[in-house]
Amino acid sequence: MDHDVIVIGGGAAGLFCARTAGQLGKRALLLEHNARCGNKILISGGGRCNFTNLGATAANYVTSGSPHFMKSALARFTPQDFLALVERHGIAWHEKKLGQLFCDQSSKQILQLLEDECADAGVDVRVDCKVARRVESGEWMVDRIGDAAHPSTIHYQLSTSTGTFTAPSLVIATGALSFPKLGATPFGYEIADQFSVKRITPRPGLVPFTWGPSERERFVDLSGLSLDCVANAGPDAPSFRENLLFTHRGLSGPAILQISSHWHAGETIRLDVLPGVSALDLFAAHKTGGREVKTALRSVLPERFVQAWLAQHAPSRPIAQLPQRELETLARSLNAWEIRPAGDEGYPKAEVTVGGVDTGELSSKTMECRAVPGLYFIGEVVDVTGWLGGYNFQWAWASGHAAGEAV
Repeated sequence: MDHDVIVIGGGAAGLFCARTAGQLGKRALLLEHNARCGNKILISGGGRCNFTNLGATAANYVTSGSPHFMKSALARFTPQDFLALVERHGIAWHEKKLGQLFCDQSSKQILQLLEDECADAGVDVRVDCKVARRVESGEWMVDRIGDAAHPSTIHYQLSTSTGTFTAPSLVIATGALSFPKLGATPFGYEIADQFSVKRITPRPGLVPFTWGPSERERFVDLSGLSLDCVANAGPDAPSFRENLLFTHRGLSGPAILQISSHWHAGETIRLDVLPGVSALDLFAAHKTGGREVKTALRSVLPERFVQAWLAQHAPSRPIAQLPQRELETLARSLNAWEIRPAGDEGYPKAEVTVGGVDTGELSSKTMECRAVPGLYFIGEVVDVTGWLGGYNFQWAWASGHAAGEAV
């Protein structure tokens, strides 16, 4: 064999997997189809890389499979483990909020850390290396060869733009569909299909919502306005208290990005734009003196939002003259504002992809396919999607470490 393991994909998960395998004495080959590794790492966290979250647990991830699948990998390589590595490389960091850890200087430091670790572990890194396709079928030239009756003879053979490589273990760490301009492709899904590995239909995650024509006209003047809110995408989904941002196309901001991973096309979302404040109690506090709803709202909400909301909802009459049922309806439009987004901004603006290789197909301890020995899937290509705030990087480190130890 040329190598003990071939890792396809030079992102966070792939680099960390190859590094882990190399440290354990395995001959690891990492193939990256772009001209350099880590494109997504470099743009993450506004250029400062939100490299982990101190509070990461399985509860911070979205999956169609067992909610317990992530526990083993996350327990065996924790945020504190990666933080220790960051500190060992002398990278200054800070906690922004809610356990989110960022580099003080640049995302380039995390990529350099990973590349240095791979070099020290003897990993053979090949960039600008593309797997070839078969002309007749269009399938990738990734073959599982050997005698099934003698497992020790089984190996994977890859034909690429820089040569043919073989190894008994193959790790797919090619990411998913988000940020196609950075080189994202469906390669990992196509390999899963080629080896009959089940997967969950992908969709954009951590992505802004778009308005329909009528909502766009109604809210276009709010573009750039940010509000504190509690957002929710359904009774079975978690709620998030973060900022909401109006854009000229729809809704964005951390609150919207968080719930987008739990949302499906055609569903409604619910926003509380007065978190911690009962709109009914607010109206009651302004009921005397002939004051109107607009007076009450101006005490707690930005003027631009108040004007847009008034144009849609509020009568120009004193609060004292409004029936209780009407006040309750107005209150719901603030504490439980229901919106049906027209759609989302798609993979070009999605930070992650929801869906992917079905976790039921994989060992939670090793990331190896149960039905295809020697084939592993890690990182974003798997149907595991973290919340906003460093959780997806922690899944990359943890799943990469699990496979790296196993190959």
